[in-house]
Amino acid sequence: MVRISSKGDRVSKGELMAAAKESNKGTEAVCENVAIIFGVTGLVGRELAKRLVSKPKWKVYGVARNPETFPIQSPKYHFISCDLLNSLETLQKLSSLHDVTHGFWVTWANQHPLDSPECCEQNRAMLSNSLNAILPASKALKHFSLQTGMSHYAAFEGEKNVGFFDEESPRMTAGCNFYYVLEDLLSETLDGKVGWSVHRPGVILGSSHRTQFNFIGSLCVYGAICKHLNLPFVFGGTRECWEESYIDGSDARLVAEQHIWAATNEEISSSYGQPFNSISGRSFTWKEMWASLGRTLGVEVPEEKFKEDFSFTKALGDKQKVWEEIVEKEGLVPTKMEDLANWEFLDILFRYPAKLLGSREKTDRLGFTMRYKTLDSILYWIDFMRDEKFIPSNSSV
Repeated sequence: MVRISSKGDRVSKGELMAAAKESNKGTEAVCENVAIIFGVTGLVGRELAKRLVSKPKWKVYGVARNPETFPIQSPKYHFISCDLLNSLETLQKLSSLHDVTHGFWVTWANQHPLDSPECCEQNRAMLSNSLNAILPASKALKHFSLQTGMSHYAAFEGEKNVGFFDEESPRMTAGCNFYYVLEDLLSETLDGKVGWSVHRPGVILGSSHRTQFNFIGSLCVYGAICKHLNLPFVFGGTRECWEESYIDGSDARLVAEQHIWAATNEEISSSYGQPFNSISGRSFTWKEMWASLGRTLGVEVPEEKFKEDFSFTKALGDKQKVWEEIVEKEGLVPTKMEDLANWEFLDILFRYPAKLLGSREKTDRLGFTMRYKTLDSILYWIDFMRDEKFIPSNSSV
């Protein structure tokens, strides 16, 4: 049984350089495993790519529509710009990849409401286009890994529920859920032929400016604007979301490692699909950590931290010029406010009517024991975004 610990949180530059040296010795000849990561610029996609190229005998194709701001520097990494909604472009760019052994799907289309038939159709088309391009050529494909989320267990609009969901909890019957559509497509296409797994994280904690639901980015931009305008750092949402455990945190490092663990562990691989909750560990409340977040961001945390009538969208939706001033003043990587922050997401997250709490029993039993405390994860990723110059440094905020 394979066991994974949380030692070595960040893939260091030294590890990447060592991987590059190894690649130079024999380059393609030593790459027994070849990954293709769809959505490589996202929160988990970046972590997956960095971790795989740091391992011996791995090569990585990273696929995304737009190029990367900070490309991975390794001869074992190859970026492919591709619009997966365009079936012809996808076929032209990916059908020549004959050596893929592992696929990782960590992307989705968000042009339509998440619970709409159009969203289901669009996401199915993206995955279908990609599978049609790589499957005929990739005769050595061993595993395909799909990432969805804890909303597998509740409608996107949310319904009242209590308790912890395990992987066998039944699907919701109301509304449309594109997660089900993607799982069903993999089942139709791969069952009995190729091993595949499904990973269901909660709120993903990581760093990216190419992600719509970016909690860390939203939190950091909120803190920076509060500091710049001398505004109080308050929590706007329902009292239940403030005081009770409502959703699990999922560190992008843990989610990436779980993808790799499931994709390379023959003891648990199944050609009929294996679902896994992908959550960091102990449940948390925003109330217990809000003051620590404020101190880390260097903002004023008022005595009355909870403010039920505060809306992030209404208070911050028109602050694009303020963010531009902060970026220029602090010499940050040029970004628009909406590249990092999604105020509607925070309003939904802090007012979500359904409890989305998952069980770790299955992953722990099978040997994946990596854990993170949610507060530690958030603080880690705040520092990471500072290092990448996406947000002001600690001395500035």
